[in-house]
Amino acid sequence: MADGQGDKPMEADVKMHKPPQLGLKLVHLDLKGAPPKISYLREIFPLFADLGADGILLEYEDMFPYEGKLQVLKSPNAYSPSDIKDLMVLAKTLKFEIIPLVQTFGHMEFVLKHEAFAHLREVKAFPNTLNPHKEESMELVKSMIDQIMAIHNNIKWIHIGSDEVYYLGEGEESKQLIEQGQTNKNSLFTSHVKAVASYIIATHSNVKPIIWDDMLRNISADKLKESMLDQLVEPMIWVYNADLDVNKMLLQIQKYQGMGFSQIWFASAFKGATGAAQCLTSISYHLANHLQWLNVAETLPRNSIHLQGIALTGWQRYDHFSVLCELLPVGIPSLAVCLQTLRHGVFSLKEEEYVKRSLGCKSLRIDFPSIEDAGSFPGSEVLDHVTHIITYLQQSVDKLHENIVYALWEAAISKLRTAMERIYYPDTVEEWIEEHVNPALTRLQCLVHDMDEALASIDIK
Repeated sequence: MADGQGDKPMEADVKMHKPPQLGLKLVHLDLKGAPPKISYLREIFPLFADLGADGILLEYEDMFPYEGKLQVLKSPNAYSPSDIKDLMVLAKTLKFEIIPLVQTFGHMEFVLKHEAFAHLREVKAFPNTLNPHKEESMELVKSMIDQIMAIHNNIKWIHIGSDEVYYLGEGEESKQLIEQGQTNKNSLFTSHVKAVASYIIATHSNVKPIIWDDMLRNISADKLKESMLDQLVEPMIWVYNADLDVNKMLLQIQKYQGMGFSQIWFASAFKGATGAAQCLTSISYHLANHLQWLNVAETLPRNSIHLQGIALTGWQRYDHFSVLCELLPVGIPSLAVCLQTLRHGVFSLKEEEYVKRSLGCKSLRIDFPSIEDAGSFPGSEVLDHVTHIITYLQQSVDKLHENIVYALWEAAISKLRTAMERIYYPDTVEEWIEEHVNPALTRLQCLVHDMDEALASIDIK
């Protein structure tokens, strides 16, 4: 996934003649970091529907209840099969399309970090890329797909990832074949993706695989057409920058169309794309990204290519070993703004009022999160406390002159912990506080200790 290129001023109420036909609007839930409890998902799915979502792109990673030889992949907090089935029932009630996402090539850290599967790495030192030459690699992928499909019956699509396949071609087997002129990196990529997609279509003929498009971008038109991937997968084109280049994107889409792809997807971002350790969401940045995607959709050549939908990504980690980005409740106001923008083709006062009513907010700041009014939507208390702590804690440490500050921040952090515990598992709560609170709090504690010692020495004299 890509990170952003910095914020910039923008007009939030750019007008369009009419909302373009975008297809499905999917909210991406990235469960490889801070996975919400099922109870919280039950609360926010109806809110997503109210705001204009048509479905969920559900990236399980280690939260899926893998069984048998794959059981080692499962997080201690993994959802149970009954949890997932309950979500499917709720999704059906809301008329949501559910698209599971399982990585099958790159971003395989959650699999290849385990000793049982470490021998399937493309490069021994790095657990992110699967070795495409080993028969056991394909058997592993098939098993993961089989287990996910067993729970997700009656789905139309499955996303097989395939983005950022780092170090592809750098393993010993790959190097040898490349040196002998038998293959190249692009062929290694297309061959593996074809094998995965072909397996899905052979075993579930009504299900179409989706892949991220970044690995396709540098493959020549002739080679990509020769691979016949257009008959097997639908590319999801992702760009998360506020300054998305519309003309450049249209050229990329025309390239895919010329290679035979007739169905495509877009992917924007409502959070998690402006810094690996970002805590607060810049709504204006993500609104700008969505307005640009609307411009792309408006000029799309409909007679030659069909837009299936757009996934609003909400990355929680940049990869399995990375730190946490913004927590989901912190990004919900941004998600609300972006969904309303896609629904109506504009973000004006009318859409702003709708967002405020839906979130229970009296005010809505587009430029930066408001510390006065977090609203009353499910999880708003997390947004409130995170915004308060991130905004003021470091300032308090830097300007500390009285040790009463420490007690005030202890109370604030306790409130945040209580709010997070309703939504997240204990390890997520501890990780976020350890990353974003404890370093400053430790400094504060040391300062208080030093001041206490200084005061004590004065009393002795």
